[in-house]
Amino acid sequence: MVSDRVGDFIIRLQNAARIGKAQVSVPYSAHILAIAKKLKELDFIHTVDVKERGEDGVKKEIVATLEYDERGAARLRGVKRVSKPGRRLYASHASAHKVKGGAGARILSTSSGIVSDAEARKNRVGGEELFEIW
Repeated sequence: MVSDRVGDFIIRLQNAARIGKAQVSVPYSAHILAIAKKLKELDFIHTVDVKERGEDGVKKEIVATLEYDERGAARLRGVKRVSKPGRRLYASHASAHKVKGGAGARILSTSSGIVSDAEARKNRVGGEELFEIW
């Protein structure tokens, strides 16, 4: 069992992008699904699907298809986990800075859901800094 689902998800995405794999599957979690949908909005993931696994359909998994450009290079270049289970880091909307000069995004978990750094500044909302992606 994985104790850090967010860390596991983003590292799976990074590893898949580095070897050119098209899809990544992780066990279902509503929190991970919200993060995957936000990464789809930011064009790091092409599609997000929830599929049932097993005969009884009780267990579900999230299948994310990575986004590649016309040359075949992955849009996802790297990730960095900011807030960890042993050390939670929080930021106000003013300290949610740009990542890689605006080429990346910082993902935050707020009271209004999962948002990027740009949305946090626009909506003036702060929260837990989950990770950076570029």
